[in-house]
Amino acid sequence: MTDTDVSHEPSGGSARPHKGPFGRLALFIRQIIVELRKVIWPTRKELIAYTIVVIIFVSIISSIIAGYDYVFTRVVLFVFG
Repeated sequence: MTDTDVSHEPSGGSARPHKGPFGRLALFIRQIIVELRKVIWPTRKELIAYTIVVIIFVSIISSIIAGYDYVFTRVVLFVFG
């Protein structure tokens, strides 16, 4: 293999010039905007319903963990107290 056989292009195949840090940042922000346009945003009613479900779920899980903490604390104090 000779020096002319070696390709210095990136494996992506396009021969674009290298961009500086600001060019890459601008490209990144443009890609974010394109992706955000694809998002299906919830309606206000859906958002309220989802928020209520999350608050209820977190409250239930917190209560369960607090119950376990109380029981284990009592057991440890009984055994070692």
